[in-house]
Amino acid sequence: MARIVMKFGGTSVADLDRIRNVARRVQREVAHGNQVAVVVSAMSGVTNQLVRWCTELSPMHDAREYDAVVATGEQVTSGLLAIALQDLGVEARSWQGWQIPLRTDTAHGKARIQNIEGGELIRRMRAGQVAVVAGFQGLAVDNRITTLGRGGSDTSAVALAAALKADRCDIYTDVDGVYTTDPRIVPRAKKLAKIAYEEMLELASVGTKVLQTRSVELAMNESVRVRVLSSFQDTPIDENTGTLVVDEDEIVEKETVSGIAYSRDEAKITVRRVPDRPGIAASIFGALSEQNVNVDMIVQNISADGTTDMTFTVGKADLPRARTALAGLRTLINYGEMLEDPDVAKVSVVGVGMRSHAGVASTMFSALADKAINIQVISTSEIKVSVLIAAEYTELAVRALHTAYGLDAV
Repeated sequence: MARIVMKFGGTSVADLDRIRNVARRVQREVAHGNQVAVVVSAMSGVTNQLVRWCTELSPMHDAREYDAVVATGEQVTSGLLAIALQDLGVEARSWQGWQIPLRTDTAHGKARIQNIEGGELIRRMRAGQVAVVAGFQGLAVDNRITTLGRGGSDTSAVALAAALKADRCDIYTDVDGVYTTDPRIVPRAKKLAKIAYEEMLELASVGTKVLQTRSVELAMNESVRVRVLSSFQDTPIDENTGTLVVDEDEIVEKETVSGIAYSRDEAKITVRRVPDRPGIAASIFGALSEQNVNVDMIVQNISADGTTDMTFTVGKADLPRARTALAGLRTLINYGEMLEDPDVAKVSVVGVGMRSHAGVASTMFSALADKAINIQVISTSEIKVSVLIAAEYTELAVRALHTAYGLDAV
């Protein structure tokens, strides 16, 4: 007997037929003798509609009431799935975040989980009852409903798996696992049987949308085994199904590069002729931080005339706020001009094998040069190399790198 947390995203529960399909999957796990908790997202499109209603009523709405509204999408799905399971003869009960309770801080709209009291769920699961939990939501210390931000249902599922001491957390999505890159761009991309937490965390942070970054970080910190698999492939589940996200020690053969990721959600900003003196960088990035603008890749070039050019990337959606923040600094630090370019893309190669192999960056730069793709910015970590290029070359770059690192399926 295993204790399993199953998580189903919005497309997996998009309508009643898909909810019935989810119920049948859960029923099979119960029939195998497993203790099961299910975490569900809102039905596809519902959260977006709820957000729109809040924004249309008041662009500066109360974040606490916003959470009370948008959390209802998951409440509906959890109740419907419990009904579908009961109709199949499976004992089930829906749970909202406040009923467990799943405790969070008070950062409404992007709350972080602090504690989950899983004792009652464990008792009921041992008695054969399936717990159907509304993802994405929790309860703050002031007993107000909170939400965890976009992708929060993944985080709910992993946190619940840790609290319940589950053997595995199965994340059901619209893809059948984690691939070496986007199969829509590279048809010969391979599905990975296993991937290390660190690799998945890096891939999630640089554009791969299979798992949410916070959920991977939590899984790594709590040593929760996560499996990614498709809710649309109704085939028997075995050790080859989906992709397991596990500790690096479980992977015997470590590839130098495990995956190629890309993001078109980047914008490049260059602040030119900045005085080269202490405190300037702090002023620039402090102003951006005050506007809640996250900065990613940074490069600085010193000029002979005693000034410097600073180039960095921000999320494309943050570009207006970044522009406002930097405009307010112009008279204070006396920079020359600000240039912006939203037509860029970040392409990254990721792999734990980089730690023990030289020449990974050289291979990347050569492959891009062979395709006449100019590199604008470079950033690296222990297991990742990222470059910024013109957006029009994104697909060409991904295909070239996938081949250069020997990732094409034979």
